[in-house]
Parts: sequence; structure tokens; C-alpha cells
Amino acid sequence: MTVSDPRFAAQLVAPGEEPMFFDDIGCLAAYLRQGPPPAKGAVAYVADHRTRAWVLASRATYTRVARLETPMSSHLVAHADAASVRADPDTQDGTLVGVAEIFGPAGPPGGQPSRCP
Repeated sequence: MTVSDPRFAAQLVAPGEEPMFFDDIGCLAAYLRQGPPPAKGAVAYVADHRTRAWVLASRATYTRVARLETPMSSHLVAHADAASVRADPDTQDGTLVGVAEIFGPAGPPGGQPSRCP
């Protein structure tokens, strides 16, 4: 998928496979819930909305901002931590959302990656 705005991007990386890119965190979440199970060793990443740095999806802090238009209308943004959320003027009227609410009880795949994307 083409990423239209890197501030909302997500990706799924698996050993021996091409990375899969998503232009909205909601698309990654839908793929993980409805698609085939991720390959062994897969790791999900999301972009920090403010810095655009890749963050492990399992460790990110998520905010739903109703007034913020995301590429596929999930209204979800991710940040590396609470400090990045506070420093982002786009999320000041947002609501924090838990990882399990977005990705389900198992959460997104991946823990410590062997390499950064």
C-alpha cells in the first residue's frame, strides 16, 4: 500500500518477507484481526505522529483524535511515549486508547526486533 502521509504510517516486518506498509494504523489493526496470521518472527511498527520515527506497535502510546483526519478515517495516531504525545499539538484534545482496544487482547506482533526497519 502506498503511504500517503508518514505521520500515520504502520508496517509489518517478517524475516524473509518484504515489509508490508499501511497508511493508517487502523488498516494495520484490521489486517492483523482479519488477515492471515503474521509470519513467525513478525514485528509491527507504527510511526510516531510527531517525529515520524518507527516505534514498536506493542510499546507505542495511542491517541484517538476525532477532529484529525487520518488516511482511512481511524482517527488514530501513535507516539513513542507520553512526552511525545504532550509535545504534539495535534493530539491535545484526543483520548488515549489502549493497545488491546486497537489490536485485540493479543496485541500486535513483536517484541524486541533483531534490527530496526
